[in-house]
Amino acid sequence: MRGLIGGQPLTVRTIFDRMRTVYRDGEVVDARGRTTYGDLADRVLRLVTVLHDLGVRPGDRVASFANNSARHVELYYAVPLAGAVLHMVNIRLHDDQIAYVVGHAGDTVLVADDDLLDRLASVDLTGLKHVLGMDDLAARVDAASPCADLPDLDEEDPCGICYTSGTTGMPKGVVFSHRATYLHAMAACMVDHLAISERDRVLPVVPLFHACGWGLPYIAPFTGAELVFAGADTSPENLARIIERERVTFAAGVPTIWTGLLPLAENGSFDYSSLRTLGIGGAATPGPLMEAWDALGVPILQIWGMTETAPVACTSRPRRAHRSLSVEEQRAVRLKTGTIFAGLEARIVGDDGTELPWDGASVGELECRGPWVATGYYDDPGLGDRFHDGWLRTGDMAFMEPDGYFKIVDRSKDLVKSGGEWISSLDLEAAIMSHPLVREAAVVGVRSAKWDERPVAVVAPVNGVAPTLAELHAHLAGRVAKWWLPDDVIVVDEIPKTSVGKFDKKAIRAQLADKELP
Repeated sequence: MRGLIGGQPLTVRTIFDRMRTVYRDGEVVDARGRTTYGDLADRVLRLVTVLHDLGVRPGDRVASFANNSARHVELYYAVPLAGAVLHMVNIRLHDDQIAYVVGHAGDTVLVADDDLLDRLASVDLTGLKHVLGMDDLAARVDAASPCADLPDLDEEDPCGICYTSGTTGMPKGVVFSHRATYLHAMAACMVDHLAISERDRVLPVVPLFHACGWGLPYIAPFTGAELVFAGADTSPENLARIIERERVTFAAGVPTIWTGLLPLAENGSFDYSSLRTLGIGGAATPGPLMEAWDALGVPILQIWGMTETAPVACTSRPRRAHRSLSVEEQRAVRLKTGTIFAGLEARIVGDDGTELPWDGASVGELECRGPWVATGYYDDPGLGDRFHDGWLRTGDMAFMEPDGYFKIVDRSKDLVKSGGEWISSLDLEAAIMSHPLVREAAVVGVRSAKWDERPVAVVAPVNGVAPTLAELHAHLAGRVAKWWLPDDVIVVDEIPKTSVGKFDKKAIRAQLADKELP
């Protein structure tokens, strides 16, 4: 039936054509300087010629190994326009994981930032035909002619592949089609979703090698929003300079990014007045962090998604029923996960697969489905139990309110089961981080002879001085149930984090594997 309706196909090329015509004067800024969408589009067409000269053909996989830059965005468009598939390789994976994903994807060409080529020296890349630095590729692009005969693209053709971060086992490949990428970009721009428009200057601090950079390289040009990149330097000082100089309006990253930037904003070290939204994804937003940025007049937007949802699927914006609430009550709403994007469906199910009621109390596994949600992993049929009847089992435990507003209470593997009752590590972490001496906190379950598991808090203090266990208990009184109180506090300089900035609870649990509580 799709063919009965005329118009543009839902492909990356359609986004590209709009970028190079309607929004050709829009800017892309990075550490190397600035260019326009029009000039970038010309380079993309030249890059298609270069890819063809390298032997890339429709269906081939081309890997990028790079930080955020205009050159990386050129690959985001040129590879799909050539009919090939862009594989964004996570530069923070271990050597064996990099070798695995490049080999598993069947990449034929890999393009890396020049300062990352040494990083690849110890990686087995024998299956590749070409490994090029960005400078080499740029020189070839300068000498090439723009491709005048792009291949025809089908909406269902793959245009990208991204691997999960591999916290359990080897990373798993998620393939994005042209249709899924287009629909995701269109949905994300909606006012009740990310609300990105032509008036915005978007700073993706989220790496372009992680979950498609949350889709921002396609979302921003879709509406003409301009793109600003920090490159490899995501220090608070550099981000502050960029936000001030480039008048950034929308910035996206994990909570630790905005925790680090907060002191500079609070002491007036830079002009952040252009910011209208800080988007947080990858982990739940700590309540004190949202409250602090609210006090500065910069609202945080909680964003949820997965590589498997290609990638953004939900934002937390207060609804009609919340408008009469106090500021504090609305903040509590914004700290929830939010409403699933238009075009997608969400539900919660019990252990037996039965759908649970939307009553704001029943907790089950969150499932979702829709036209940009994966229905399987690339060349990995053994993991098919994550998908059934079009539904994706997310591994997140949540409750659903009667109007569909939902809250993820924890990852199923991170819930602490104490005496037969579940404790949400996310909610307990949020309460602990509201203590003025706590900068970061991660909660894991530790074996207990009496209770099966008990929560232990791993805490990074603000200025080297952490609260004692008794002081933390006093602070948590009235904030969480008494039986949620952690049995121990372990003080560390920094909490281990994954390659994409999340608390690495797998590493923490491994470090505490020999610990046992009464």
